[in-house]
Amino acid sequence: MRFHVTLTEALRQLQKSDDDFAVLFEHGSMRGIIFGPDELDAQEPHIQDEIYLVMRGGGEFVMEDKIVTVGMGDFLFVPAGAEHHFRNFTPDLLLWVIFYGQEGGEKE
Repeated sequence: MRFHVTLTEALRQLQKSDDDFAVLFEHGSMRGIIFGPDELDAQEPHIQDEIYLVMRGGGEFVMEDKIVTVGMGDFLFVPAGAEHHFRNFTPDLLLWVIFYGQEGGEKE
């Protein structure tokens, strides 16, 4: 079972991806992702709970009616179904994302 992903490997997978994220690890209902939003973060709510860990960069994070400034090392929790996105972020914003809970991934 895979249990270790280096940042170098994660960045390589992100560069190869056609999206602004790459799935790095899956186990049961959990997925580990690297996410580097482009100029606009147009996420839709997800059906799983989600954790963000800011690896580099910063900006603002909006969840429902709350706005916080985020930077390297910050932890964010987003409950399933919550509207959320990053805005006014630096071009180097990079995040680990962990989805878990109810299986099924994102809303279409």
